Amino acid sequence: MDILRKVQDYREKQNALKWEGTFADYLELLKEHPYLAQSAHSRIYQMIKDEGIEEEEGVRKYNFFSGQLFGLEEALEKLVEEYFHPAARRLDVKKRILLLMGPVSGGKSTLVTMLKRGLEKYTLTDKGAVYAIKNCPMQENPLHLIPQHLRADFEKEYGIRIEGNLSPLNQLRLEEDYGGRIEDVEVERIFFSEDRRVGIGTFSPSDPKSQDIADLTGSIDFSTIATYGSESDPRAYRFDGELNKANRGLMEFQEMLKCDEKFLWHLLSLTQEGNFKAGRFALISADEMIVAHTNKTEYRSFISNKKNEALHSRMIVMPIPYNLKVGEEERIYRKMIEESDMKDVHIAPHTLNIAAMFTILTRLKESKQNNISLLKKLYLYNDQDVEGFSDQDVVALKKEFSDEGMSGIDPRYVINRISSTIIRKEMQAINALDVLRSLKDGLDDHPSITKEQKEDYLDFISVARKEYDELAKKEVQKAFVYSYEESAKTLMNNYLDNVEAFCNKAKLEDPLTGEEMHPDEKLMRSIEEQIGISENAKKAFREEILIRISAYARKGKKFEYQSHERLREAIQKKLFADLKDVVKITTSTKTPDEQQLKKMNEVVATLVEEYGYNTQSANDLLRYVGSLLNR
Repeated sequence: MDILRKVQDYREKQNALKWEGTFADYLELLKEHPYLAQSAHSRIYQMIKDEGIEEEEGVRKYNFFSGQLFGLEEALEKLVEEYFHPAARRLDVKKRILLLMGPVSGGKSTLVTMLKRGLEKYTLTDKGAVYAIKNCPMQENPLHLIPQHLRADFEKEYGIRIEGNLSPLNQLRLEEDYGGRIEDVEVERIFFSEDRRVGIGTFSPSDPKSQDIADLTGSIDFSTIATYGSESDPRAYRFDGELNKANRGLMEFQEMLKCDEKFLWHLLSLTQEGNFKAGRFALISADEMIVAHTNKTEYRSFISNKKNEALHSRMIVMPIPYNLKVGEEERIYRKMIEESDMKDVHIAPHTLNIAAMFTILTRLKESKQNNISLLKKLYLYNDQDVEGFSDQDVVALKKEFSDEGMSGIDPRYVINRISSTIIRKEMQAINALDVLRSLKDGLDDHPSITKEQKEDYLDFISVARKEYDELAKKEVQKAFVYSYEESAKTLMNNYLDNVEAFCNKAKLEDPLTGEEMHPDEKLMRSIEEQIGISENAKKAFREEILIRISAYARKGKKFEYQSHERLREAIQKKLFADLKDVVKITTSTKTPDEQQLKKMNEVVATLVEEYGYNTQSANDLLRYVGSLLNR
């Protein structure tokens, strides 16, 4: 019953927000809160802005889109700052259709859905409140009641500019029901709802032979013709087209460029003049943002047709490319998995990361710079450090191709292949190899992949596989080292003793014989070489370690095994190199002895407890790494 109580609470909250009064009462509200009269474009911009804006590395991030759209920060910043913001300020872009252009499954529909759901919630808030003439099928702006000759005076007094004319239906109601007394016209607060067709409209093309223009502009109610005597009587007309119902809010044109021409021409006057023609009436005013979406192929076909020039000039085209960051792509997969019935299947660490790596490689373009491979580019775009490259290089790379990210593998393909693997094999745990294998198998059935692309994609799968091999070895290395934690600490302390003696030009004392010894150069180099420290750079590296130890000592902290990232990595690699034979035997022998079995169980436990594996995926990882080491 808890859910019913929550439903009741929500209903009561909504009822408490309801407001009814006269137009005179509404004007009093406007004096206090002028923002109540804002345009549809302004309301959408304020809705986004009110959620908060953060700036990171020169790119604005809008909290409104967080959690749903990933890796599209730059595209969203352009959308908000080049369309929503100027449109909210009544600049000329307000008179344009917003056309989102991008590849399939790139986030266009998600973006529009977020705007719709956002408006529904926003109109429940004080800042997003919308008021309309009561019982108007188009939820018309009450300010349309102000006669044209008084609007300049109204703007001086209230600071609000009025755009649009009173609709035929409300003109008739004003005269017949209120005797022309605009102050008595009833006004109510409304709440946008796509389900109830209030303030949000959606139009999707169907068969041109059967689809009627009435779907957009409304139609004559023939059952009332006898009552009202004329088709030009607004009471004999249903103002229930999508353009009518989307008034004051947002109108979505799905697959707009597939629409029949007669539907598109209605948008010309709506975008430019803020009105459209319906029935035997004068032009009907409408204040709504029109957003459509399409792909690159359809868009090119559309603009190549000279007949579409007038409509094309009334569009603002905003590219919505695929995400190009591995980390963000992984978040997309996690979101899609959480929304499915796959969420109970164990997905081994790095699985989605490796899948994302393959996907991003298919979307990147080869740089004209010889020293940048696609893999380096992938790392740079993912905000990872690549030796010899800076943030400026990343900026230059992004400017190299304006259409990068407009093609490649889409997220749905990856999720479909993961789903296929789970269902076909009835697996309760999958790893990166399972997914890569499934991605490879699915390329033959992908309808839009050419023979040349397939060859490239197979190469990308090989690149991702090599990256996984390295990750897998490191993962097992860390797990073994964790089990040999004391060995790692001992090795580090031994190294630090020798480094201190080397830097101070001193000698060490043999713990057994008490004899003085020179620092063990062989030991130090065997560790430093693990992370590529050259002979010339060894002195600087050792001095840096001592400085770090001194800094810790001054702060009263103890220098631990994990206190220096590169030293920790070097110790791990050195220890793993020494343990490699143990790893080979332990992971590959079919009949391990008691000691080996104990070691195996310790490592499996570490992988499960510390690194997010389950028992099955941990054992799979160990067997795979064993096979790699035995090659």
